[in-house]
Amino acid sequence: MIQYNLLVGISGSVAAIKTEDIIKLLTNSAEKLNIEIITKIVVTKSSAHFFNSICMNIISDEEELSWKSKGDPIIHIELRKWADMFIILPLSANTLGKLVNGLCDNLLTNIARAWDFSKPIIVFPTMNTMMWSHPITDIQINRLKSFGFIIVEPIYKELACGEEGLGALPTVNYIVDYLLSIINKRIFNKEKE
Repeated sequence: MIQYNLLVGISGSVAAIKTEDIIKLLTNSAEKLNIEIITKIVVTKSSAHFFNSICMNIISDEEELSWKSKGDPIIHIELRKWADMFIILPLSANTLGKLVNGLCDNLLTNIARAWDFSKPIIVFPTMNTMMWSHPITDIQINRLKSFGFIIVEPIYKELACGEEGLGALPTVNYIVDYLLSIINKRIFNKEKE
């Protein structure tokens, strides 16, 4: 089996409740392709109450601050080196703003700021329709693209707030198929080298 290291960042959006299902289906689907996906998960404080952390391998902000002296591992650098791909799923409007402006106030944003863009970083923005259609969001999304981020845009459906419109996370199956296609291409290209 080929091993692939997937780093998952979860920011504070109700769509975070789907992350565990996405990871499970992705892992199971990859096994059928002879790929073992090893997952590490980084969460923002505002995302933690949306999912069952007992079932997932979570790395917290507290671990980022655990180093004591020179030579101790710096978690955001270690995770960047370890990961073959970094996905931020979901990407909230708040974390989007932080990434665009280079803020580093938590482990997730530190990793993104230190990211090696020779490896994919894929974000899945999810937010209320009015937030998604706000002019600043368009500017921010284009800015992330110019940095080298891959953007998977939200879909139209009924949102958690009860409104219908753009802003929802794509379906679990779509996300898994999309990620598997990128993982397969990366593995195939690596084998050709």
